[in-house]
Amino acid sequence: MRRLIIEHISSILVVTILFVAAVSFVGGRPDEDHLAREAALAPYLRIPGIDLTQASDRALLREAMNVARPDSVRAHEALLTAIQQELQSRFTDPTQKTGADDRGLTGPVLRRLGGMYLQFIVVYVIVLGLSFYASQTLALFRFVHFKQGRGSYLKEAWQSLQASGGAARRAGRSARLLGVALLKGGAYTLLFAPAYVIGYAVKTNVDMDSFLFMVVLGIVSNGLVITNANAFTTLLMAESRKGYVDTALVKNLSGIYAWNVPGGLTLRSLLVLPRRFPGHVLDHIYRNAQHQYLPALKMQASFLITGLIIIEMALNIQGHLCYELLQTLLYKHHAQSAAIVFGIFLLVKLTEIAVDVYRYREGLRYDNRH
Repeated sequence: MRRLIIEHISSILVVTILFVAAVSFVGGRPDEDHLAREAALAPYLRIPGIDLTQASDRALLREAMNVARPDSVRAHEALLTAIQQELQSRFTDPTQKTGADDRGLTGPVLRRLGGMYLQFIVVYVIVLGLSFYASQTLALFRFVHFKQGRGSYLKEAWQSLQASGGAARRAGRSARLLGVALLKGGAYTLLFAPAYVIGYAVKTNVDMDSFLFMVVLGIVSNGLVITNANAFTTLLMAESRKGYVDTALVKNLSGIYAWNVPGGLTLRSLLVLPRRFPGHVLDHIYRNAQHQYLPALKMQASFLITGLIIIEMALNIQGHLCYELLQTLLYKHHAQSAAIVFGIFLLVKLTEIAVDVYRYREGLRYDNRH
């Protein structure tokens, strides 16, 4: 564990040194080429009584320069072209628009970015916790569904139609199962949909700047819950086939996966936290699978942060950290861009450290050393 902590701290120190060096090199530096161009053109742009945004005034200036220096016609044309480009850039170049001169990591800039960063952390922690809970809950439902010997809802609906009994009863049960299958398909479609697709679909009816919208969109998009539920289901299946499960059953732990029967499972036990299944073999299967799944939480955290960055950038959610990152890149505020990226790096690293420490402490419990 000490080696892991040293590795994490070393990586943080290296990146911190690189960040400080990068900010020292690029922080607050003006665009020297643009300043030189402005200085060269300033005398012509300040000629009294002439508005060089007008084609007629530019033609008048061209004629006057050609009369004064007839041997420099080509130089005059190049100068007028440069003037026209400079005037046009004041309307089209984002680095020259209002706010573009707010360069460097000044106190007001750091306070503004700090508020956005704290908001990003809160959204990240909530989404990570809820998606972790949702993926494990879905995986447990799948596992229990499999242990009950049930197939897909469509298959069950077809089998219900072919079963014996009253036609109305069979049709009603088949319709119910078919409805569940359709709802499941719709939910999967939503959970796998890219965040920006969902965002643009509801943007006319939802306040996209709201905190709740960011949390919900972060959970239900980009396949985050489904992907991790698949991984956790695989671990549950693998654990259920190990020898200690048979040993636990021999020692009178319950292996009944039916709902609400003596020795079985309840829906509440799958939903409440902390999850415990006393007297049932699922308690050991779940704990061992969760211990193995913890390293995947680091990958889930990185994937989640990437998703949040894409959400805020693609949907142009102003006032949020990653939208601000897009703007700093657009305005070439390299120091501010580096600060935002460095903050996101620290968040990822702190998540990795927390997961490693928690897994180590859980490992001590498993090894009876704690």
